[in-house]
Amino acid sequence: MTLPLFALQLLNGVEYGLLLFLVASGLTLIFGVLGVLNFAHGSFYMLGAYLAYWIGERTGSLAWALALGVPLLFATGWVVERLAISRLYGRDHLSQLLLTYGMVLLFNELQRALFGNEVHGVATPRPLAFGLPLGELQSWPAYRAFTCVACLLVAAAIRHVLLRTRFGMRVRAGAVNPEMVEALGVDVRRLLSILFSAGTALAALAGILAAPLTTVYPGMGEGVLIVSFVVVVIGGIGSVKGAFFGALLVGLADTLGKVLVPAVSSAMVYAVMAAVLLWRPRGLFGQPAEAR
Repeated sequence: MTLPLFALQLLNGVEYGLLLFLVASGLTLIFGVLGVLNFAHGSFYMLGAYLAYWIGERTGSLAWALALGVPLLFATGWVVERLAISRLYGRDHLSQLLLTYGMVLLFNELQRALFGNEVHGVATPRPLAFGLPLGELQSWPAYRAFTCVACLLVAAAIRHVLLRTRFGMRVRAGAVNPEMVEALGVDVRRLLSILFSAGTALAALAGILAAPLTTVYPGMGEGVLIVSFVVVVIGGIGSVKGAFFGALLVGLADTLGKVLVPAVSSAMVYAVMAAVLLWRPRGLFGQPAEAR
């Protein structure tokens, strides 16, 4: 493999990992703070991708899909949390699995009713439809570079909100002792609704950004959900920093595995997860249950 080709695959792995981070960060916050094992999380990624297709077809602009799709899925997440997820707080994981899996089936039927069963493609935004040179023969699509920058900006914003704002302080305190936070006068119910809705919006954002890079098809959220759970396990449940580094590991392992060892590439991600858990059973940045 030539150096430019290796650099190209390395960049693709980082870009894939950053998209996974958007999905996994919401998933790990929902599980770490709300205590809900949300199997429907990938459905919001799928709906985001379909909104990118539907809005893009009518406006010819991915920017409009971002501007309209993310707030719409945030509002959808708010409704879902109020009507369904809130009933799962304090319940066992089996109840959570059954309800959220039922929601997966519901969202899949909703997608079929609204968008049909066809496979769709989303055009790359025209201002980003060019390549960045990597050596004499290789180039990297500018849209992938844009996606990386957008994901990094979102990651920085998440870090700022969690560490530097009053809302983030309440989220971190609520993850440790929600009863005490409520006793101090914080509306924990509203806090949880905002957090769940933000997680769904992040998954939708990942779906919108990923739509021009892949096809949009029914059930696409399930595959992303499985890989996102792997990211959460690798990084440590409830750790956004862990989700970031875990997503990069998974993205690089998946991309380089398909190039270097294609015969066993499907097992590379799970091999990385097994190796990390043998080294650190709680994940890279996981904390003991009593410390969270």
